[in-house]
Amino acid sequence: MSVVIPDDIMEAARLSPEELKLEIAVVLFRRGGLTLAQAGRFCGLSRVQFQKELAVRQVPVHYSVDDFESDLATLKEIDER
Repeated sequence: MSVVIPDDIMEAARLSPEELKLEIAVVLFRRGGLTLAQAGRFCGLSRVQFQKELAVRQVPVHYSVDDFESDLATLKEIDER
């Protein structure tokens, strides 16, 4: 799906296309519509880069018990190597 945003709207918003993508990604992440990784991909940033951008904007990162358990399993896997 493509969305066309008229130049006058972009000029009025004073945003570059990249900045607009980032703004949309932040809003969708905040609303729970996109995961951290999905939002990062949408705006062309890695998950870590997007997470840093959220920190600058003081947007809390959703971190569930499942995420925690997954991270623990990954750390154990790395430790066993």
